[in-house]
Amino acid sequence: MQNINLLYQFYIEKLQTIYNIDESKAITNNVFEELLLVKPHQIKILNIDVSDEEENNLLTILNRLLSHEPIQYILGKAWFYGNKFLVNKHTLIPRNETEELVELVVKTINNADFKTPKILDIGTGSGCIAISLKLAIENSNVFALENSQEALLIAKQNAKELNAAINFIEDDILNIANPLTNQLFDVIVSNPPYILEKEISEMEANVLQFEPHEALFVNNNEPLVFYEDIANYALQYLKPNGFLFFEINQQYGNQTTAMLQDKGFLDIKLLQDINVNDRMICCRK
Repeated sequence: MQNINLLYQFYIEKLQTIYNIDESKAITNNVFEELLLVKPHQIKILNIDVSDEEENNLLTILNRLLSHEPIQYILGKAWFYGNKFLVNKHTLIPRNETEELVELVVKTINNADFKTPKILDIGTGSGCIAISLKLAIENSNVFALENSQEALLIAKQNAKELNAAINFIEDDILNIANPLTNQLFDVIVSNPPYILEKEISEMEANVLQFEPHEALFVNNNEPLVFYEDIANYALQYLKPNGFLFFEINQQYGNQTTAMLQDKGFLDIKLLQDINVNDRMICCRK
């Protein structure tokens, strides 16, 4: 038996060997709330002992955390846009920046006053973008394309758990087998792989060792390969005045904008995220 306060402090101290103090506290709070069902402010007040089994479970998770495994993969879930999503090694962990992309899409669609907007999310992964849009936009008809069977299984589970009706499609936008020629979309959105292979040395260990590389990295010689193919697809399957949204590599904002201009897209907006990095692009067909 171990006192919960002592374990809590021990957790934070150990995690500070690889994370800063704020991250260490946030991860510790997450673990203790998930395993022991106690809020951070309750720990000192309760001042209880945890069982041997609970202590062993906490220490097992701590060892995994100290090997840089992300807490989201250990617990199998991550929060995104107000909802809890299942995640695993086949899906990226949803980022705050992608929440900003979803918010941009929601605001744009609401301002455009679509009656029943038809939306396509390309490279859906865990389904966090597609499902969040479906839940946020009344009367939307959402399609989600993904080439990983394993990721699609998770996305479908998330849609079921969150009661979101999504039309899932297994396909690869770089070599598309079923171009959905019978569909025209009001909105196409994508957060495709955009980190260059030469940037691998700059990546954090928890990302590099555990998140799916095929969802992160692109060849150094083709930084815009996904954006080019998605833009070409949008030229065919976006309705006139339909919207295209991207999350982008901050280094390639101007190049992505120029590529879209060359293809004839209109009203191109390069937008920054909360960290003042070029992160999103919105344009119209």
